[in-house]
Amino acid sequence: MLSVTPAIALDESELDERFVRASGPGGQNVNKVATAVELRFDAARSPALDDAVRERLRAIAGRRMTDAGVIVIDARRFRTQAQNREDARERLAALLRQAVTRPKRRRKTKPTAGSKERRVAEKRRRSESKRRRGRVAGDE
Repeated sequence: MLSVTPAIALDESELDERFVRASGPGGQNVNKVATAVELRFDAARSPALDDAVRERLRAIAGRRMTDAGVIVIDARRFRTQAQNREDARERLAALLRQAVTRPKRRRKTKPTAGSKERRVAEKRRRSESKRRRGRVAGDE
């Protein structure tokens, strides 16, 4: 059982883990032992997620989510299989936690009268200084 939030917990049967050979640190061991973890989670068919969370998850996950709605997380940061497995699960949980939090609605605001006045005054000032840069009348 992978606990994401107090309200959401994923069953082990929903997670599919494959162990593959990793590149990087590990010496000769890296050629023999499959330490990298490829964690797959079918978000499209998961009963733990509602539709709103699925939509936010699709936007957040980006290329980590396939067209079929499966999230694929590749963990190969550590030398041991157990650490990479834990890392993959934590990254999946963090992604789901981010999708669960509903973004705040943006409130439209209008510029204040003072800010409008300051903007127009600055435009006038800049216009005047640029106008003075022209040729001086009566010099020719």
